[in-house]
Amino acid sequence: MVNIVLFTVYSIILFLPAFIANPGAVITGGYIKIDLGKSFHGKRILGDGKSWSGFIGGSLIGILSGIIIFYAVMFLKIPYGNYGKTILDAVYVLIPMSFGSLIGDLSGSFIKRRMGIKRGARGSILDQWPFVLMSFLLLFIFARPFFIKFYGDFIAIIVILVITPPVHRGVNILAYKFKMKDVPW
Repeated sequence: MVNIVLFTVYSIILFLPAFIANPGAVITGGYIKIDLGKSFHGKRILGDGKSWSGFIGGSLIGILSGIIIFYAVMFLKIPYGNYGKTILDAVYVLIPMSFGSLIGDLSGSFIKRRMGIKRGARGSILDQWPFVLMSFLLLFIFARPFFIKFYGDFIAIIVILVITPPVHRGVNILAYKFKMKDVPW
């Protein structure tokens, strides 16, 4: 039982770059709208809140945070809690995890625009889970051994899906208080 709890905690720690990439996009965003203001069937494709600077900057912040976690885990000699044996192993995992997070966020925005949900309006699950699910999908495709090792039993996936809504909400409230977002959700 203790091993399952520790393993789940390590899995959450190792997933932090996916969580960090999203607020990283808020910090670095605002330059060059991804959809260039274009519409699809009369509705914006993604909206003004999705920019190339946020997508690339947030992904790089996610990767950088993962590199910091990699070295912290190595320094502390935490069992199970690593992205691989070398920094190249770690980057091989961190790229699909971080970019997957933001591709998932873009996917959620695309769906919200199709549903007529305006930028900044509450999208509930569409704001919270697409980035997690896309990170998992890209990890499964591009870093399968890592994915199987830490998320193959699905317990950690369920835990991450359960903790994502309150974590997402808390981060958005902080970003709102620091005037980085227009709305606290």
